[in-house]
Amino acid sequence: MKLILSVSLLLITASLIATDTAKTTAAKPKIFYGTASFYSNSFNGKKTANGEIYSQKKMTAACNVLPLGTWIRVTNLRNGRSVLVKTNDRLHSRMKRVVDLSRSAAEKLNYVKSGLTRVRVEVLGKEKPEE
Repeated sequence: MKLILSVSLLLITASLIATDTAKTTAAKPKIFYGTASFYSNSFNGKKTANGEIYSQKKMTAACNVLPLGTWIRVTNLRNGRSVLVKTNDRLHSRMKRVVDLSRSAAEKLNYVKSGLTRVRVEVLGKEKPEE
């Protein structure tokens, strides 16, 4: 009887630890590193992959590895500036860049003159986060 209780207690404890670890792991944001570019002016006014009309004045992004509608924080690794943007478009399938930002987002990250920059992309989820 004591053996059964001991084994049961061990199984319950192991289950609680596994559940706690899963919650802790799930709470960690997914992070990507790579190169960011920004949309050409020629895309302004055209439809994006999710059906929205692209505006270079909005805070949006194109990304191939995340679901459309995902909110991300993009940080320019050269100057530490960051922005919150929503993914609403896809990149060309051969594109090796991690993200393509709207012109407004690129201006806030201060890399419009260079055209490209190294970034950190933190996945925040489907709900718009508080800034």
